[in-house]
Amino acid sequence: MILSAGNEEIFSFARPIGIGLIESAINLSRICLFDRPNSLIFIGSAGSYNPKKYKIFDIVTSKSASQIEISFLKKESYTPIEQIITTNVSRETIVNSSNYITTDKLSAIAFDKLGIEIENMEFYSVMKVAKEFNIPVIGVFVITNYCDKDAHKEYINNIKKAKEILINYLKDKGYIK
Repeated sequence: MILSAGNEEIFSFARPIGIGLIESAINLSRICLFDRPNSLIFIGSAGSYNPKKYKIFDIVTSKSASQIEISFLKKESYTPIEQIITTNVSRETIVNSSNYITTDKLSAIAFDKLGIEIENMEFYSVMKVAKEFNIPVIGVFVITNYCDKDAHKEYINNIKKAKEILINYLKDKGYIK
């Protein structure tokens, strides 16, 4: 089953599950309970913490997600929850999720130094629900912006082309026709 967040990221072949950590967790849990999929592919946009590593319109796949807030980076908070979920033992891109978009360049650099390279608002909750229901999952993302003061403007300017690139990638990989 192919999933997307919704709003600007609607696709005819994907089920939208909502924006952010909470909506996506609730709606995906409902899907898993009443229409259990064999596997999940979550598709969407992502912001790059390091412009030298991932550029606008790059495609990134991942089976690893984190949920680390900026306040944690600044040593202003802690959490008892599992911060990184992965279904792959090899080193790959970790996708950070939060209900907020990073617009501070210094925070983006701090995430990158931790080995966390991109952000997408929903992927951590998708990974967490998939883990709970023991369903294989992968994320496929297209970079729409850098995590800096212009993040939202770049996202708005790039999302249409990014969706086209993502659709072509999914066709090339045989995920859709």
